[in-house]
Amino acid sequence: MDTAFETVIVGAGAAGLTTAKHLIDQGRRILLVDDHARVGDVWRERYRSLRLFTPRRYAELPGLRLDIGFFEYPTATQFGDYLERYAARFALPVRSGVRVVRLERDAGARDAGSLGEGPRSGVSPTGPFRVELDDGTALRATTVVVATGNHRIAVRPGLAERLAPSIRQLHSLDYLGPEQLADGPVLVVGAGNSGTDLALEAAAAGHRVVLAGRHPGHVPADIDRPIGNLVAGLFIGRMRRATADTERGRRMWQAARGHGVMLVRNTPRDLERAGIVRLGRIDDVDAAGRPVIDGTAIEAATVVWCTGSRPDFGWIRLGGVLDGDGWPVHARGLVGAQPGLAFVGLPFQYSMASPTLMGMDRDARYVAEHLFDHATESPEAPSNSPRAKLGDPQDAGHGPTLTRSEA
Repeated sequence: MDTAFETVIVGAGAAGLTTAKHLIDQGRRILLVDDHARVGDVWRERYRSLRLFTPRRYAELPGLRLDIGFFEYPTATQFGDYLERYAARFALPVRSGVRVVRLERDAGARDAGSLGEGPRSGVSPTGPFRVELDDGTALRATTVVVATGNHRIAVRPGLAERLAPSIRQLHSLDYLGPEQLADGPVLVVGAGNSGTDLALEAAAAGHRVVLAGRHPGHVPADIDRPIGNLVAGLFIGRMRRATADTERGRRMWQAARGHGVMLVRNTPRDLERAGIVRLGRIDDVDAAGRPVIDGTAIEAATVVWCTGSRPDFGWIRLGGVLDGDGWPVHARGLVGAQPGLAFVGLPFQYSMASPTLMGMDRDARYVAEHLFDHATESPEAPSNSPRAKLGDPQDAGHGPTLTRSEA
């Protein structure tokens, strides 16, 4: 079995496939590794009513048309199927159904030539990585790109553990449809895009719904109309121009950290028409195990937590990669402390659009173009990282909790 590659890409979602396409175009010998059974399952496993809010022209990966109308937005299932077609169309090598459990330096690698990269790569003898899979296989790679997405670990408040056992609890990562809701009233916690989607769906299914959380604001344009679709393009351009090397971009990122994405499609009027009661944040849990908001106990048969999610980097066993909050220390995705290691799809990797389909290709292209030059550089201490020099607010600690995005 072939176990040595120029690049191993961890994650075969949109970020991983886009990076793979750019590396394949360079003639690199790569392998994508993904823990889902099929390419695209990361989208098929989301709630069935989900529709993206990136227009087709920005949702497409380089080189393949997304087979929907110009002004249309794909469903999660459509986009998952598109990713599967993309991998097949460009013969991207994907090993599915296996999980990376450990990434470390390959202490047994004597020289880069033993990996068969050829002389053009110019990778130093200190470069190779060891990528251990849960089936016992160990891969060797000159470079590694982490593209596992930002929505791997569900985030719930600590008081969730104090709710009565009779209350069914779900997280938006595990929600597929209203059949998972218990009979009776539903409390949706988190008023962002996922929260309002799920609240409206529960109300349509006949449940009495309370939506708890701060209103994040909403995009006034109706993006499902042609004029709104075009207006959305202007907003997307603004996000792409808000980059880490501009003062405006850094200010926007600082303001956005820890807050949900503005509502797209759903409006306060939609929630009102559906009969959804809007309240503030959960304050406490009473003696009966009921959630308390503004001093009032809320009767709920089901609580759906739409309280964000985080990536999982616990399998990375390399020094200097993560900061104290578990977020990568990098410059445009390249990790200074570990030459040859990179990330794609991170929040504000380079711009406000970075974790979305509309900003991912630029970041993937940059990583692909610089990855092998970066692999020959000397490691640097995390405190001297280029990312810190750019003033990325994550270096101050308190990495973000992600709400629904399209990474």
